[in-house]
Amino acid sequence: MRLGRERGSLTGVPRLLIVHHTPSPAMQELFEAVLEGATDPDIEGVEVLRRPALTATASDVLEADGYLLGTPANIGYISGALKHFFDTVYYPCLDATRGRPFGAYVHGNQGTEGAVKAIRDITGGMGWKAVVETVEVMGGVDKAALERCWELGATVAASLME
Repeated sequence: MRLGRERGSLTGVPRLLIVHHTPSPAMQELFEAVLEGATDPDIEGVEVLRRPALTATASDVLEADGYLLGTPANIGYISGALKHFFDTVYYPCLDATRGRPFGAYVHGNQGTEGAVKAIRDITGGMGWKAVVETVEVMGGVDKAALERCWELGATVAASLME
């Protein structure tokens, strides 16, 4: 077992940080499905924290072992809130978080490609490793989208289990 300081978590318990911007009912539904998957009772020994993108800090990122990111696609890009999060944590977390796992979900009404590319580019620059494909949801949220978000949350959380 790796020591707590080698992990992000100071407690030695793997910690998953969900950073989300949830300004709409559709984003709320997706967030709840991701959270439900990440906190499934079959996933043991992983602490799940959630922070709105505008309040998440570099300390939150440094103390986590993996990440889930949620954003609407706004005018073909990630939300300003998620961009602010990355602007705030990028350099303070750059070296210390390399290689950590992450996953993401994006909702858009007209297109998600630009937002997905931005997440891929920024997390790639930070050296984070995607453990699952980004979940892209266009238009209304249906049962299939919720299932994909549940799987996303469960997969990223399970990747932290020892």
